[in-house]
Amino acid sequence: MKLNKKAIGSSFDDFLEEENILAQSDAVAIKRIIAYEVQKSMDENYITKTEMAKRMGTSRSSITRLLDPFNDSITLATIESALSAIGKRVKIQIV
Repeated sequence: MKLNKKAIGSSFDDFLEEENILAQSDAVAIKRIIAYEVQKSMDENYITKTEMAKRMGTSRSSITRLLDPFNDSITLATIESALSAIGKRVKIQIV
């Protein structure tokens, strides 16, 4: 088996960039982390989806979409509202 010397030492991010899917991959990963952290906080504080929806002033189905790690169509306003409802804030850092 012949090794591709160009690929030796490259990072996974380099590969994703070459395939033009780095930004999409990052977005999916961020959404999954948000869904996980919100669900974890809800569980720790015994907050139901119904209660979360009430705190956010939205519907229960909206909370289901928020907590779905595969649904990446979520706005920053929704993220901020959800985090505020569980006593947290979002911090964005550009690197």
